[in-house]
Amino acid sequence: MSLPRIVIIVVAAITTAGAVLADLVIPDLAAQHAFNPAWPPHAKFHDAQYMVMTVLLGLTGLVLATRPSRTALLHAAAILATPWLGMIGALLFPGTATYDPEFADRTVFVLGLHGQVFMAIVLLLALLVVTVATVRIPVDSPTRS
Repeated sequence: MSLPRIVIIVVAAITTAGAVLADLVIPDLAAQHAFNPAWPPHAKFHDAQYMVMTVLLGLTGLVLATRPSRTALLHAAAILATPWLGMIGALLFPGTATYDPEFADRTVFVLGLHGQVFMAIVLLLALLVVTVATVRIPVDSPTRS
């Protein structure tokens, strides 16, 4: 199995489980999301929508990444980039923030970036690198899968 395929499968696994773990399962993080009493029901609805969407996109990417086709692998990378690009794109909207003020002391920052944004950038860069590598491998190469 090629390194690009392995990287895309790892990103698919992170995408599939990440939002559910962060927003619903891990107690300190879930308290800031699904179990945040300050969030109105509509905000919780959109959080749940995001969790379901990332699971579906992650599983779709995982299925495509396991198919022996370069095109399927490239489609997997594009699909897996979607929720991470959405996270970064959400910061462009007025009134959005990566964390609520009451959780400022519990928020993790990496290199000055919110932990989720940092992870999104790392995963997007990984997808970009493996996409370029996949496109550059000749079609008839035995290492294309």
